[in-house]
Amino acid sequence: MRFTRHTILAAIALACIATPSFASTIVKVVEDGEGGGPMTLTLDQSTIKAGETTFMVHNDAMTEEHEMVLVKLKSADQKMPYIDAKQRIDEKHLKSMGEVSELKPGADGTLKAKLAPGAYLLICNIKGHYDAGMHATLAVTD
Repeated sequence: MRFTRHTILAAIALACIATPSFASTIVKVVEDGEGGGPMTLTLDQSTIKAGETTFMVHNDAMTEEHEMVLVKLKSADQKMPYIDAKQRIDEKHLKSMGEVSELKPGADGTLKAKLAPGAYLLICNIKGHYDAGMHATLAVTD
């Protein structure tokens, strides 16, 4: 049997159409709050499947800059290493999976990470923001 160039191209095109694509899970994150008041970091979902994940982060604050740090926890109840004098989490003692830093008011940012099953914490680690409520947990399942 002889294959022509057109036959081969048609077979490749058909294979591309028939092959499933593995899209990234998208988690929408909204950060909000101004200095001196309550602050929030909310996720549109608290449990996702393991795999490629894209965090779409939006800073909804009017004047306050925020960040989002993704941390892999050893356990769901892991205690955070907090530095009182700096009013921040000590990131050197955590497994950071990446961050969206220096997100200006009204700005958007993204973070892509391959997540294994387990517990994760998303925080804003700007001075005082974690204590003001800027943290959320994420469960990743098989």
